[in-house]
Formats: sequence, C-alpha cells, structure tokens
Amino acid sequence: MATVQRPSSSAPTPAVPAAAVSGRQLPRVPFPVVDEIARHCAQDAEPNTVHIEIHLPGRVEPDRLRAAFAEALGRHPRALMRERARSPLARRYEWELTDGPDTEVVTFPARAPGALARARERALSEAPSLTSSPPLRLEVVEEPGRCGCVLVFTLHHTALDGPACLRVAATAAEVYSGRTAPVVPAPPRPVSPPAAPQGARRASGAARPARVSAGSPGPTPGNGMLVAELTVPARQSGAPYTVNDQLLVATALTVADWNRAHGAPERPLRITMPVDDRSRGPEMPIGNGTRLVEVAFTAADVADGADIAALLRRTAERTRALKARPRPQLGRAAGLLTAPVAPVAVRALVTRTLRVLAAPWTSTTLLSNIGRVPYPLDFGDAGVADAVWFSAPARMPRGLTVTTASTGGRLHLVLRWSRALLCDDDGARLRDLFTHHLDATEVP
Repeated sequence: MATVQRPSSSAPTPAVPAAAVSGRQLPRVPFPVVDEIARHCAQDAEPNTVHIEIHLPGRVEPDRLRAAFAEALGRHPRALMRERARSPLARRYEWELTDGPDTEVVTFPARAPGALARARERALSEAPSLTSSPPLRLEVVEEPGRCGCVLVFTLHHTALDGPACLRVAATAAEVYSGRTAPVVPAPPRPVSPPAAPQGARRASGAARPARVSAGSPGPTPGNGMLVAELTVPARQSGAPYTVNDQLLVATALTVADWNRAHGAPERPLRITMPVDDRSRGPEMPIGNGTRLVEVAFTAADVADGADIAALLRRTAERTRALKARPRPQLGRAAGLLTAPVAPVAVRALVTRTLRVLAAPWTSTTLLSNIGRVPYPLDFGDAGVADAVWFSAPARMPRGLTVTTASTGGRLHLVLRWSRALLCDDDGARLRDLFTHHLDATEVP
C-alpha cells in the first residue's frame, strides 16, 4: 500500500476554529438517515470513500487554490462538519458545524512518476476522519511528462456524496477564476408516476437477485478500480430512452455475460441507481442527498441474444416510473432503524446484523451516472476541466460499482470492485464487456 504524502513543512498551519478559542457552543445537526446507516456499517477493511478527480490542462497556484477552496467551504458551511463526541447512551449521532477547517484540506504531493496512481490508492484506502472538519481532502497531483494537473478529492461517504463535492469544487473554480458560472437548472423529473411494467414488478419481487460471480480475488483487502474514457453512446433522434438507460442496459448485460462465463445460474438482476433531485445552483443542499432506487431486470431481459431495442424501451419505462415515485432515500425500513428509541450503539448492532442477514437480497450492483457534468469547472489560467472521473464504494456483498460522468462529449467510466471478489485482470475483462455492450445499445 502506498505511503501517504505529507504536506511540506512550508504548508500553511491549519486554522483553529474561532469557537475553539471563544468556547462558544457550535451548532449541531443530528445525523440524517443515510449518514447514520453508513456510520453503523463502517468497516476499516473497505473504507466508505467517494473518489473524484478533475483533470485540468494547466497548473494551479497553490496559495490561490487554497484561498479559493477556503472561500468555497465558507459559502457551503454544511460541508464544514465533524462528528461530535457522544456518551455511551446517546440516542443520536450528531454533526458539529465548525467555523472553519480543523486541518489543511488542500495538499500538494511531490511531483513524481506514479503520483496519480498513488493518490487514487489513497482515495480508496484512506478515508478522511469524521472527527475533523471537513470530512474531505483534496490532493493536487502533477507528474513529469503529464500536462496540467489533477485535483483528486477523497470524501467520507458517511458525510458527503459526489454531487455535493462537485458543487463545492464548482464554487472554488468560480472563486479561483473570478468568473461566475451559468445558472444550472435542477434535473427534470416526471410529474406523475406511470405504472411500472409487469416484468419489472416480477423481477423486483421476493426472488433473490443475482450476485456478481467471483473472479480471482487476491489476499489484499480493500477496493481496486479501473478508469476508462469512452465515447458517449449515440441515440436515435426522439428515442424514448436516455443515455442513462443505455448505461443501465450495458451494465446488466455485462454482469449477465460475466456470470454466464463463470457458470452461475440465471437469476433476475437488480441494479441500484441513485436519483438526485437537488438543485445544482449555489443553494444546493450539501451532504448525502440522493435517493436509491432499484432497476429490475428479469432473466429473460438479459438472456444471451436479448432484443436490445425492446430492452431499452422497457428499461426507460421502469426508470421513469422509479424516478417519479416518491420514496425515502433508503426506503421506509431505514427510517425505522434510525428512530432514536434506543442508544445508537444498540441500533448499530441491530443494523449490522440485519445487513448480514439481508445480504442475499442486496441488489446485484450499483450504477451511478452523474451524466453531463453540470458545471464548466473553469479554473482560469489553469483551464477548464477536460475530464471528470468519480467512483463509489464497492463493498461486499455487491462488490462492484459502475460510475460514469461525461465531459466534452466523452464518457468517463470507473469500475470499482472489492478485492475480496475480483482482481485487476477481472476489472479489465469487465471493462471490455461493458464497452462491447454499450456499443450494442446504439441500435439503428
């Protein structure tokens, strides 16, 4: 495992929050449902991190970037939070909102060959502390022979999600460049929920969904990942499905092909899909703001030689219905588990036990598609972002996540997996399968 690159001795001294000096009690926010469930299920072996990397064609000025990011955090104060110490009988976890960072958020690892690979390893293996504000870090990576620089963010997913961090990064870019970005509208959603197709209801019933078949797991715990740049799949003009539907179909067919090659029995698939209804402007709520829905695929949907055009239409019907249907972020059961009727230590034990018992019914995999990055991410003299990659945790029992974003007409794909399930060669094979099936969704 790579060693963490520490800030140089010339790095600015971490700011001391004013409240720590004055003794003023800081505002507190009880953990929302998503945060509490994630906190209950934390594991050192597979840290709950989100990794984001923003590629810039030029180089940033360290002091100017630090100042811009500090200003961005000030404009999004909900990101300046840390877990508050609690008594053994406390019935809630609480975030404490701080006046400023507890630690230096922006660091500049040594410019050296392999610096980006090491930063990616740290993003997957070393989560920011929940007891220091903010629960994220930014490493600015440069390598000899590579033009520009890469901003590598690591977030603790108990506190923040990818879209929230992108919003903070967009604000930092505006401050750094001195140029205000255009207003970004909230994602459109269907007004009324259509009826879910019968096939989807059958697939999402009590049947246990398929698991991703084990490849060649290695002895090292944690996550591995592979990044790839692809062409955004083409669609017919007026097609009833979206690029997101094409990505879902490609993901389902990839897993089905992989499982067939490994002799697994045919089962329905369920793909977890985050849906984000938040506005994208400066007022965007910061935290974990997506709700999770499950897109179902029957065994017939993903059979060898399936009718891709028909499958795309059925998938579009299913996703429209799921997006329009109101639903708590993690479902109603999660709300019951987090009701403050017992100490959090007791609820944590119950939640972890239920997670183990429910593992066979957990969805097959997760596809998180940000879509077209909604901000220019213009860093002035350092240029406009020409690629954005991000990845979501890939803990067991799913063990595999697929994440995508598009910038400049290119699709940026990350496959992330649990090393208890797959190895690097398995990831490369899955990438090839995904690319093949994504191309196949460009039906005439």
